[in-house]
Amino acid sequence: MTTAQKSLVGGWTAYHALTPEDQKVFDEAMRGFVGVKYSPKMVSTQIVNGTNYRFKCDASMPPSDVIWEAIVEVYCPIEGVPHVVSITRI
Repeated sequence: MTTAQKSLVGGWTAYHALTPEDQKVFDEAMRGFVGVKYSPKMVSTQIVNGTNYRFKCDASMPPSDVIWEAIVEVYCPIEGVPHVVSITRI
């Protein structure tokens, strides 16, 4: 973990490139999601009773070529399955 990725409990990190673990959390939270395709580009994390994630994504709805940005917020509990909390178009 780089200095930029470390944070105090409750504080958000700066956006940074996804680690393989971040990608795994995103994939688990989005499993079964249909419709809009979200491709994470950057992530910010917050340590709470588990971890909150803010994934900055490119979004599209195939077969359209239109792409927009969105923030996909995911909560990953200490024990349990990560899940989507909200999705906000930006």
